[in-house]
Amino acid sequence: MSGSQLWDDVDFYFSTHLSPDDEVLQAALRDSEAAGLPHVNVTASQGKLLQLLAQIQDARHILEIGTLGGYSTIWLGRALPEDGRLISLEYSAKHAEVATRNIARAGLERIVEVRVGPALESLPKLADENPAPFDLVFIDADKANNANYLEWALKLTRAGSLIIVDNVVRDGRVLDAEGAEPDVRGTRAAIEMIGSHPRLTGTAVQTVGSKGYDGFALARVLA
Repeated sequence: MSGSQLWDDVDFYFSTHLSPDDEVLQAALRDSEAAGLPHVNVTASQGKLLQLLAQIQDARHILEIGTLGGYSTIWLGRALPEDGRLISLEYSAKHAEVATRNIARAGLERIVEVRVGPALESLPKLADENPAPFDLVFIDADKANNANYLEWALKLTRAGSLIIVDNVVRDGRVLDAEGAEPDVRGTRAAIEMIGSHPRLTGTAVQTVGSKGYDGFALARVLA
C-alpha cells in the first residue's frame, strides 16, 4: 500500500468514527463541486478540529478569511451559541453565492454573514465598524497575503484569542527560502511573524491525509 493510500484510509477511518459528514455537510460539498469550485476545502477531520477549537475557546465571535463553499464555515458556525456571530470574507461572488446557500441549508444564516470582495479591502471596513473582538480567526485564503491577514487578525482580536493559519506546509515547499512562489513567501512571512511578534505565541503542526501533506499554524494573542 502506498503512503498516500494509507493516509487516505486512515483519514477515512478517523472521519467515519469521529467526524462523520451529515447530509448538510455532504450537500455543501456536492453543491460546491457541481458549481465548479476548487477542491481545496478542509477535510471532515479538519472541520471537526476547527469546531472543537472554537468550542474550547468558548468562541462567541469568529472571523473567517476565505469562505469557498462554506464547508468550514458550517463547522465553525455550529460551535457558536445562538447569539454568536461569524463573519466570513470571500473574494469570489460565485463562491459566496454557493456558500450562502449552503449556510442557509445548515440553518446558520442568522449568525453567519458572508461578505464579498478582496479581504484586504473588507478588513479595514470591518475594523471601522469597531466590532467586538474576535475570539477565533481562521485564515484560509490566498496564501501570498497570509502575513497581511495575520496583521489584521491582530487588530481585530484580544488577549487570549486564537488565530489559525491553514496550509502552511505546502508539500514541504515552505522550506524553500529562495523560492519565488507567492504562496510560499506569504506562508513563510506568516510563520516568521508568529515566531517573532511580541503579541503572539504559536506553533505549527504537520498533517497528512486525504488532502496530502500539509499543516496549519496556531497562534495565541498575548496582549
